[in-house]
Amino acid sequence: MSAESGVSADWPGKRLGLPAAGPRSIGRVGRRLGALFLDWGMSYGIAFLILGPNPNEWAILGIFGVLQVVVILIANGSIGHLVFGLRVVPLVPGYLGAWRPFLRTILVMLFIPAVIYDRDQRGLHDRWAGTILVRR
Repeated sequence: MSAESGVSADWPGKRLGLPAAGPRSIGRVGRRLGALFLDWGMSYGIAFLILGPNPNEWAILGIFGVLQVVVILIANGSIGHLVFGLRVVPLVPGYLGAWRPFLRTILVMLFIPAVIYDRDQRGLHDRWAGTILVRR
């Protein structure tokens, strides 16, 4: 941290060439958790509407997976991501492709890769899919 400015000389995403704050900066934990809770709640709500009270956990997980893949393919972010000002982009600029959202979602559904992350706050699911969750 610089003594003069009070600003850290290093930030998540700096090694990737991303800014410290604002558009295209790394999406921070609070936004990520908010997006995840919103997506999970929507999945539960849809399962409740389709299957009635006490829907099967696997049905909720399946709905979550389908929503993630479809909306990330269409809008570069899940509904939760978009509401919380985030989007999924490929590490190397270009087309996100169909396989990245699919692989990323499968890994998020396994949970473990999503809670293991590096100093750039990229979970294993993002690292393995070659994606970054950034602010819009």
